[in-house]
Amino acid sequence: MSQSQGKLSRRTLFAGAGTAGAVAAVASMVPAAKSVAPVEAQPRVAPAKGGGYHLSEHVKRYFKTTQI
Repeated sequence: MSQSQGKLSRRTLFAGAGTAGAVAAVASMVPAAKSVAPVEAQPRVAPAKGGGYHLSEHVKRYFKTTQI
């Protein structure tokens, strides 16, 4: 009966060590997730001849999705 308690204790120890390792891995990544100061958008000048179309990142991403 004392052997089963020893194995149970060993299993608990390894389970705790695995949990502690997982928590340490997650905790080491948390400081890397710092917020970055937002980049201020440059005010756009309206075109002289009207229109207003400009090639933005959103438009570039859309064009990439339409390519075959």
